Amino acid sequence: MSAEFGTSRVTVRRALELLRDDGLVDSRQGLGWYVAAEPVRQPLARLETIEEQIAATGASNERRILEFGFVEPPSRVRQILGPGRTLEVIRLNLADGEPFARVTVWCPEKLGASLSRDEVEASSFYDLLSIPLGGAEQTIGAAAASDGDAALLGVPPGSPVLVCERITRDRKRLPVLVSEHVFPAHLTMFAVELPNVGRSEAPSGLRLVK
Repeated sequence: MSAEFGTSRVTVRRALELLRDDGLVDSRQGLGWYVAAEPVRQPLARLETIEEQIAATGASNERRILEFGFVEPPSRVRQILGPGRTLEVIRLNLADGEPFARVTVWCPEKLGASLSRDEVEASSFYDLLSIPLGGAEQTIGAAAASDGDAALLGVPPGSPVLVCERITRDRKRLPVLVSEHVFPAHLTMFAVELPNVGRSEAPSGLRLVK
């Protein structure tokens, strides 16, 4: 590191700039300064959990359950899963001890009734559900971090975040899980493989949402 960093006349901003030159920190409009890290690359070609994606980078995983209970779900979730109460689990996923995502999962009461808080903290719903899964639909959009999510994720309110809605279905194509994932935009990226298709064809799984 440059000897300039050790002089008494170096301002805090200059010190941060020197750390950025060494690849130790980075900055972005709306986020301020943060420890530099490669974004987690999340492939969209197959159904994976956040934990599997984090583990693929070599980082450690941790799940913290923030809320666990049976509730009347939001109208959007009710439209997908149908009437009735759901098990609602709100958790914080961490990578190497740092907040990576806020995740809320809704599961129909009949499927979630046998699950405990300890179980969903230790394992994913994909591992815990007793029914075979048939795949999922995922919609990704950009948003500004709410005050609550900003506090959980360690970013300033209004910072850019990626919001993913995932609808997981069973083998009969019936929805069994709805989840919302909120990621700080600088910590993750989504990747999709593009097959060699004709100009009039769209890659499988991609569509314009208006």
